Amino acid sequence: MIDERMNSDELKRAGLKATLPRLKILRIFEDSDARHLTAEEIYRLLLETGEEVGLATVYRVLTQFEMAGLVRRHHFEGDKAVFELNETGHHDHMVCTACGKVLEFFDEMLEARQRELAANRGFFISDHSLYLYGTCLGMQDVGICSLRDDDAPGASTD
Repeated sequence: MIDERMNSDELKRAGLKATLPRLKILRIFEDSDARHLTAEEIYRLLLETGEEVGLATVYRVLTQFEMAGLVRRHHFEGDKAVFELNETGHHDHMVCTACGKVLEFFDEMLEARQRELAANRGFFISDHSLYLYGTCLGMQDVGICSLRDDDAPGASTD
């Protein structure tokens, strides 16, 4: 019950009523090992646990979560949107186009350089997204993903 109350409080702080579908979807994000989930993956996880929440409801809740600032929407490849909880502060992403793994990273020197470039042009950055696309070493060499959580300091993967 304590976990459910904490989820309920998070939703209320975001200005959303704590409905059962919202609580279930928020719980999936919190319990998942994957940081980035599609609506279809969330729907599949709900079905696997016997929950009766429709795919349209999942999409509607994710849009509400995004508007409330609880999740961030990304389009790493193509038109397929993925969502992540908006809880870890700013970070950028490296996306392996061969295996689909996503590596999160933060580099203060890169951030400072971006602010400097913007300031030199009289521009203030309020937010940004940086996606680096490429192929992980394992996929290049042997066709097996080589990205792990410990590949880079402060980085994590799906």
